[in-house]
Amino acid sequence: MDFYKLSISKTLQVLASQEKGLSEEQARKILNKEGLNVLPQEKRITPWDIFSGQFKSPLIYILFIASIITFFLEDYLDAIVILVAILINVVIGFFQEYQAQNALEKLKEVISLKAIVIREGLEREIDAKDLVSGDIVVIQAGDKLPADMRIIESKHLKINEAHLTGESIPVEKTSEALSENLPLGDQKNLAFMGTEIVEGWGKGVIFATGEKTEVGRIALLISETKEEATPLQISLAHFSRNLSIFILLTCLGIFLIGILAGHSLARMFSTSVALAVSAIPEGMAVALTAILAFGMQKILKEKALVRKLLAAETLGSTTVICTDKTGTLTQGEMRVVKIFTNNRYTDAVKNISFEGPEGIKEEGLIDLMEISVLCNDAFIENPQDELNDWRIRGDSTERALILSASQAGFYKEHVEKRMPRLDVLPFDSTNKYMFTLHHYNAKNNLLFFKGAPEKMLGRCSDIRVEDKVRQLSSQDRDLIKKEIIRMGEQGLRLLGLGYKKASAKSEEIEDIEDLKSDFIWVGLLGIKDPLRPEAKETLDLCRQAGIKVAIVTGDYRSTARSIMEELGIKLHDENIIEGDQLRKLSDEELKNRIFKIHLFARVSPEDKIRIVSAFQARGEVVAMTGDGINDAPALKKANVGVVVGSGTEVAKETADVVLLDDNFKTIISAIKQGRIIYDNMRKVILYLLSDSFSEIVLILGSLLLKLPPPLTAAQILWINLVTDGFPNIALTLEPGEEEIMNEKPRNPKESILNFEMKTLILLISVFTGLANLLIFYLIWHTTGDVRLARSVAFVSLGLDSLIYVFSCRTLRHSIFKYNPLRNRYLIYAVLGGFLVQLAAVYVPFFQGVFEVLPLSWAMWQIVFTVVFIEIILIEIAKYIFIIRNAKLKGQN
Repeated sequence: MDFYKLSISKTLQVLASQEKGLSEEQARKILNKEGLNVLPQEKRITPWDIFSGQFKSPLIYILFIASIITFFLEDYLDAIVILVAILINVVIGFFQEYQAQNALEKLKEVISLKAIVIREGLEREIDAKDLVSGDIVVIQAGDKLPADMRIIESKHLKINEAHLTGESIPVEKTSEALSENLPLGDQKNLAFMGTEIVEGWGKGVIFATGEKTEVGRIALLISETKEEATPLQISLAHFSRNLSIFILLTCLGIFLIGILAGHSLARMFSTSVALAVSAIPEGMAVALTAILAFGMQKILKEKALVRKLLAAETLGSTTVICTDKTGTLTQGEMRVVKIFTNNRYTDAVKNISFEGPEGIKEEGLIDLMEISVLCNDAFIENPQDELNDWRIRGDSTERALILSASQAGFYKEHVEKRMPRLDVLPFDSTNKYMFTLHHYNAKNNLLFFKGAPEKMLGRCSDIRVEDKVRQLSSQDRDLIKKEIIRMGEQGLRLLGLGYKKASAKSEEIEDIEDLKSDFIWVGLLGIKDPLRPEAKETLDLCRQAGIKVAIVTGDYRSTARSIMEELGIKLHDENIIEGDQLRKLSDEELKNRIFKIHLFARVSPEDKIRIVSAFQARGEVVAMTGDGINDAPALKKANVGVVVGSGTEVAKETADVVLLDDNFKTIISAIKQGRIIYDNMRKVILYLLSDSFSEIVLILGSLLLKLPPPLTAAQILWINLVTDGFPNIALTLEPGEEEIMNEKPRNPKESILNFEMKTLILLISVFTGLANLLIFYLIWHTTGDVRLARSVAFVSLGLDSLIYVFSCRTLRHSIFKYNPLRNRYLIYAVLGGFLVQLAAVYVPFFQGVFEVLPLSWAMWQIVFTVVFIEIILIEIAKYIFIIRNAKLKGQN
């Protein structure tokens, strides 16, 4: 039912209530029927939920299967090693997500809401959860509304609905019935759960509680909105499936080749399984989890809290950012930005800052500052503190005036000592002005006004220019009217300020006979929710990184458009759509038009979900930013939900990322880290698969040529988990390359293994496998010592991977032009890997375990020659791809 269209009497009749409220018996019956006035709570994420979630990875499934097979083959060492790899992966992932969840819990404020309710004609305070439909509630400044209600009495009542509608200016409420079909933000005789009263007093009759409120409806939308799988989840699932199929087919092929070559069934089965285990890069799951975990920590240093590991990478895949205007691009607080007095402009942001009254020489500007603090009901709660720590109470517009004047040194308590207030006529929506009467001297009092400039200008006969008061000419009026239009077109909220002299005997405003003429015009103030200083630079960085930014707001078209134009974004009508127009489009029509639209105004929570879905239907990876309750469903629907730290708890609960500094630029820093995460994942995969497939080529070649096994199972696991383990982990800490934010976002449908990586893996694995097979054969053939041949192949394969890791750490640059010291951890890791490889060959205990012999200098020369040739081949291949990619980029 549209309660905003009903009269007060009709509303009370429909709700079976009356002005003296419900009886206790009525309230009890309704409470039993409707239930408590609470929102449905999502199940809290427990440590067990986080722990069990770490096992939901295709790579983990593959490792589990491998460990089970090796266990049944009684190869207990291999089984234990694989299980340890799984455990490390799970522990790292659990620790990071548990820390993030705990940090979020600390951000929450636990508040027990109370409400003043009228029952049986008497006021009493009760828990808000016990309110029911039909209850009459008394509301006043500072209250957070406990339910949805129809206003039945209102006195200067203003409510901040920004978190629900996106409108940053508090809405003045009325008790009058409204007739038109209106969007939520224009239903000015209704008040909604969770919004805050900033000024005034009123009464309301509750018509919706709990999940039936607007906030409850949004909570239901959140529960019904399915979270999209992240691009990384999709890529890893595809990659793991293909890797499993490849390994399965390869091992099956080796098994059949071995049988046809005359080897026993038992031997070939154990060999095939051993090969499968060696082909699976056991360290990959650990490395990928570590990359995400380290990435989360780096993003946290940039003042963004990532709640889920996978969301860290998804940030880097973002192709579209749908951002709210209020509190993200803007500061979320009204500020004085333009002043027009003495027939000229003053930029309040640049020119009014801590100068003090003695620093401002213009008399007209001094008058304007003094009027703005005297004709004002806002106040500073803690004036003794630093300005940045001030808590200013009152209407958002009046708070802006107090702050601007205080920055210029005009403190309210000081000015009021000189001109104490005698009387006030508060601002209301009908008159659109406020009067305050102040003592001035023995002969005169002064009556100050602030209000709608077009109305107040008509009451003025004179104008203050510099230190003189003269008659307000027609030219003056025309100039001021032009400035009113001009400043209004800039999306500013305007106030006209002035005064008139009154007799010292007039101690109340009603003592002054004429309130409609003979006022002195002083100037105009332009107020708005200003842009964050970094907003324009951030949008430029988005464009540079190939990311589309769309403004999605509940605010008015004109206000949002002026903000975008201030950001340097010129819009045509086809680039803007309002909620009522959007709702007339089918999903297919919206999908086709979505990329032409840059501004979505006056949208509802349902509209925001459709907008995100339309982008996703075009294959885009969407990051949705917001701070309000109305943003929560879309935050959940988006691939990445980003909420500012000052946002509502409902928004934080559904978000993947929380910006701890409320800084929009932090999103770009987080996206950069997300791209680095994905880049490092690819480097690790390239490195580990090249190593694993080299072993496949080596063993497959030995089977085809009917040679003895060139490596033992223990040697393979040592190379995979120990020798390569150090560089593998070090690659997870690889710093980002400079060009990373100058590239377009990756195609979400692109495989994690692109053509360049596949080519390099093929080149590295084939050359390394065949080169080591040749070494093994020649040494075995010439010496007849299979143990020595295995020793050389074992050292060569391990050393190969320790050196070509430097080629894997960048595919954009040659190893010879890239600073090897950018990642000092990799230097330490390679030295560590080299030392443990030496230990395996020269320490007697390990010689027995791995069945190896110490190598002579001649053998080392053979190893170094193979490594050198391999690096040259890899760098030639990389150079070809670098030239190719540069040409493609130039064509685009």
